[in-house]
Amino acid sequence: MKNWRSAHPLKNFETVYALLRIVTGFFMLFHGWEVWNPAIMAENSKWLADLHFPMAGTLAYLGKGTEFVCGACLMIGLGTRFVVLPIILTMLVISFGMGHGKVWYEDQHPFMFVLLGVLFWSGGGGKWSVDAWLEQKN
Repeated sequence: MKNWRSAHPLKNFETVYALLRIVTGFFMLFHGWEVWNPAIMAENSKWLADLHFPMAGTLAYLGKGTEFVCGACLMIGLGTRFVVLPIILTMLVISFGMGHGKVWYEDQHPFMFVLLGVLFWSGGGGKWSVDAWLEQKN
């Protein structure tokens, strides 16, 4: 039980980290899938326009496109440190620009993606990622 008390990662840390990255990427991809639904995108555009965002339609597609593309890349661990930056920015806009910035009790869901993005930015793709495979190949 020495490992449970120590500050060092457990032996299966890389696998747990990969699962967390994959699931987070899947959630982003899932939310971004709305980019293919014109009715939902019209609602998103209207919501942004009601909040006085400029170019509401463009921003709606940019946000959902970011979730879709960056989520797919995050799932496989491709360009991990690069793709989490747009995710972090998008989720900050949702938390504080579209939401009320009440991350302690209302806007927790998008803000949690900000925190996970910081984790993946600092940790990179990890051992089980395309990034690691490409690095190993070089």
